[in-house]
Amino acid sequence: MTHTFYTEKATPTPHNAASKGEIAPFVLFPGDPERAEFIANNYLQNSHKVTSIRGMLGFTGNYNGKAVSVMGSGMGGSSAGLYSYELFAFYDVEQIVRIGTAGGLQKDMTLGALVFALTASTDSNYALQYELPGTFSPVCNFDLLKRATFFAEQNAIPFYAGQIISSDLFSSYNARGENRSWQPWAKMGCLAQDMETYALYCNAAYLGKKALSITTNVCSCVTGENMFMNGHSSLDPMIKTALSLV
Repeated sequence: MTHTFYTEKATPTPHNAASKGEIAPFVLFPGDPERAEFIANNYLQNSHKVTSIRGMLGFTGNYNGKAVSVMGSGMGGSSAGLYSYELFAFYDVEQIVRIGTAGGLQKDMTLGALVFALTASTDSNYALQYELPGTFSPVCNFDLLKRATFFAEQNAIPFYAGQIISSDLFSSYNARGENRSWQPWAKMGCLAQDMETYALYCNAAYLGKKALSITTNVCSCVTGENMFMNGHSSLDPMIKTALSLV
């Protein structure tokens, strides 16, 4: 039996209150829905809320005269995978740029620097759904990466570009209060650990869309150092870099 879900506005999905046409083809994708609201209020013109189901806030506005949406992804690959899939598949979104935080896995990485994820490894089974006869390694869109790195260079924003690991485990701890599962990934050259990039890149690959993950290195898994976060404004270099791609 096929079940059809309806919201009050007959939206395409049960997880998003926006109607078709209310979400722009370009979406910024922070993990934290409150960061989405901060960006809408401080970076976009004429922004308005288009969804808030389950507290996952989404907004659409303008940036330099172009339509752009910003919506939270939630934490983890399952959540980011769900929302990014629906944006790509049901709302005609063409490009999603993740703007999140990550833990650095290499000793000399600068706190506050951006990390551009060329590709993402994972310890999850997200790609099991594709029934591939091997291990899938999803990658970013090269055009988005090229333009983002150019903007960072032109504006003296420090950054790294390379592979990351998207884990189901938070990089700082696990059920025993400590997590060192990142260490073998660091040995293989992974720059940072997040939780969402792999699912986003898989969805983009499967649906023929474009995606880039930009994270800010806010802590070091090696030294335990943490970047002082002055609210969401501490992530201004990352946000402006992402918006340069609109």
